[in-house]
Amino acid sequence: QPAGVHRARGQGVDARREHPRTERVVPLTGLGDLRGIHVLAVDDGEGALTLLRVVLESAGAEATTVGAPLTALERIETVRPQVLVVDLGMPEMDGFELISLVRASKDPYVRDLPAAALTAFARSEDRTKALRSGFEMHLAKPVDPGELVASVATLVRRARSTR
Repeated sequence: QPAGVHRARGQGVDARREHPRTERVVPLTGLGDLRGIHVLAVDDGEGALTLLRVVLESAGAEATTVGAPLTALERIETVRPQVLVVDLGMPEMDGFELISLVRASKDPYVRDLPAAALTAFARSEDRTKALRSGFEMHLAKPVDPGELVASVATLVRRARSTR
């Protein structure tokens, strides 16, 4: 075999030429402390749910993520989260419909659950609509990790001060 020529076998030379399939993960630090807080996040996008889980868990929260609003309604009853984070643009039932069902619940715990709307629509009229629909906060996508953590902490503080 001539000098400089390599025969590729299994994990040989070709393996080193492959492009990485994932981005380098940068540790999330300095986000704030959400230990002892359980957040239920609802989004039909798998990538968005992964990001929400990573950010919330990096801040110490317990995160339950679901991809469908009807599943979220069931999980609220069983996991009893302290905060709900909901994507507004979902196909089978949007976030506005979900929050209206939450606010109409016979269970006071569910009905009073603090909630943040998560949406790609960040115009002031979108924010106003979300707040009038029963959300306490409106977060624009892509959500900043620090803003998400601070918003969850604020919602929990507000809820504790009113109970």
